[in-house]
Amino acid sequence: MKHGTATRSAAGVFWLVLMVIGAVAFFQEGIAELFRVWQLPEYSHGPLIPVLSGLLFLRQLKTVPIDATPVRDFWQGAALLAFALVLGGLGMLIGIPDIVAYGLILWVGAVLLISFGWKQGRAFWPPVLHLVYMLPLPGALYYGVSTWLQLISSELGVWFLDVLRVPVFLDGNIIDLGVYRLHVAEACSGLRYLFPILSFSYIFAVLYQGPTWHKAILLVSAVPITVVMNSIRIAVAGIVVNAYGIDYIQGLTHFFEGWVIFISCVLILFAIAWILVRFRRDQITLVEALDLETDGLWEQAKRIRFIAPSVALIVGAILVIALNVLWQNVPNREAPLVNRDPFALFPTQLGDWHTGQPRALDPDIERILNAADYHSVSLERAGEVAPVDLFMVWYKDQNTGGVHSPEVCLPGSGWEIAWLEQIDVSDGTQSFPINRAIIQKGLDRRLVYYWYEQQGTRVASGFKAKLLLLSGKVINGRSDSAMVRLITPINPEEGEMAADLRLHDSLWAVEGRLERFVPWDGSL
Repeated sequence: MKHGTATRSAAGVFWLVLMVIGAVAFFQEGIAELFRVWQLPEYSHGPLIPVLSGLLFLRQLKTVPIDATPVRDFWQGAALLAFALVLGGLGMLIGIPDIVAYGLILWVGAVLLISFGWKQGRAFWPPVLHLVYMLPLPGALYYGVSTWLQLISSELGVWFLDVLRVPVFLDGNIIDLGVYRLHVAEACSGLRYLFPILSFSYIFAVLYQGPTWHKAILLVSAVPITVVMNSIRIAVAGIVVNAYGIDYIQGLTHFFEGWVIFISCVLILFAIAWILVRFRRDQITLVEALDLETDGLWEQAKRIRFIAPSVALIVGAILVIALNVLWQNVPNREAPLVNRDPFALFPTQLGDWHTGQPRALDPDIERILNAADYHSVSLERAGEVAPVDLFMVWYKDQNTGGVHSPEVCLPGSGWEIAWLEQIDVSDGTQSFPINRAIIQKGLDRRLVYYWYEQQGTRVASGFKAKLLLLSGKVINGRSDSAMVRLITPINPEEGEMAADLRLHDSLWAVEGRLERFVPWDGSL
């Protein structure tokens, strides 16, 4: 290597290292959030993801020839770098570290594009995309997926028990064995298997040397495999409980059972790959179809010394260092104090409606809800044939909890959503949108109204509520939120119209008292 080339390469490594150091400091909130969620069972595989992505990158780098000349086509990487820094800064500004972590992944892709140029760097998308598996799912999506897995796993598990002649009854995600009742809780819903299996199947598909549709099968098969195997796990638990009692599936037995299912899922993936290979015309073996070559990875890692400095690399390093200095000198913006009355002071008389005694939630449900305050009471009125169940929940900081949609919670309690629509309700002077749902469990049918309170704006859409949360955090620093839900039975002798009138009247009786407990402007 000539002296000028060596000097240029040393400068390239210097600026790259400087950018990495600056990025670690800039994205530290996102990195800290990753280390926090990696302690949860569902994301305990997270620390392996960057390591595996790095190995995938080094393997792919073996196909790229060494080129120590300065990179010219780096502008796409520079644009992606700017977007990653903006996204990370936005996440820090509104106090959502998950967004900062998303920006970190985009930053990794930007560095590759800047270092190798657009023509070569864009080919490294597989290892960068794999980094997504180390991120936690957004709260709403997590609970939606969790509930879906619970219901599917419960139904399949009960089907297996029926086939084996074990007396069983399914109520939502409660498996009733007569003497014992098993709850398919979030920790057992299959998520702790699904995320690592999805990551494994992704790597499996990348390493598999074959047609694209073979890769697609290996990638998408992770979900059905996990659901079916988790259902078998539930069925086995039901058999053990039915024969020996509930104590036999606690503690280490439960933990070991999970690892058995995980290994079984991996073996099934290998079996699917073996079947696909058997139908190939080239008659290769599974070992030949999987590119497991690991020789020379250290030599590829040492190619960092050939990185040449570019305008984008130098400017990117200076920019991320400058942003760190700027951010450290920005005064902390304290969240405003929201003055509100606790729900414990909610009036017991609402016009001609009166409330019963407040009800406490089940401790497990209360833990999952993770709310700052909630209120669950029954509303009754003289002459009404049925009561109205009122539930209100308030979050001081929705970033650490999050309003759980009834679309997620109700099916987990055994209710089927037969109808869901958005309507506008009006009392003649004002109107706002709400969700109107009909739920049923067997012959029991009920009508549900619910909406979200976002600091003065009432919305029916959970997605719009999230957007309002973000804008509120930026504009006034507030991240509080609330939800109001009303439920009443649909009696066969009166029909839906009477239930609608009952909910409509009780809704406006409640609405007139809400502002003390869910303040719009943060003050009373």
